[in-house]
Amino acid sequence: MSDWLAHVFDHPTLDGCGIIALKCLFIYFFLIIGLRLLGKRELGQMNIYDLILIIVLGNAVQNAMMNGDNSLVGGLVAATVLLVVNRLFGYVMHRSSRIEKSMVGQPVLLLNQGKPVESRMRREGISYEQLMQALREHGLVRPEDAKIAVLEIDGSISVVPKEAEVMRTKRHFKALRLP
Repeated sequence: MSDWLAHVFDHPTLDGCGIIALKCLFIYFFLIIGLRLLGKRELGQMNIYDLILIIVLGNAVQNAMMNGDNSLVGGLVAATVLLVVNRLFGYVMHRSSRIEKSMVGQPVLLLNQGKPVESRMRREGISYEQLMQALREHGLVRPEDAKIAVLEIDGSISVVPKEAEVMRTKRHFKALRLP
């Protein structure tokens, strides 16, 4: 029993901890950029395949981050680095609207006055059927029944019925303006 316990609490060298920390940082930012490139629709509307992708990604990068170290201390170093970097990254995004805009994005107008904006739908990977599904979820049957439909930064599609008043701020005018 004591041999087993000693193995659990084995610890990497100081150099090993540094390597684990650097690899965690690199992989963290690589995954953020990679997942951002997937687009907000995929992240906002996770399906079973996306969940499997996240699980498999976690397993795939674990070995690369840990440098073959299966010790408890190595795992704690990796977890600590990831938690701290995630917190710092959230703080930086909160403080810099430019970084937040580039990483999170901004709302995209998909339907304007009942007419789909096909160039934006294509760019965001939204099919006509997905737009129609969002309209139905909001109790509308035809695109003409909606004033606007917006792909929000969280990946959801907001729909404003034709008869509703839209309160716009200066920021929303800029984000929703057609080219």
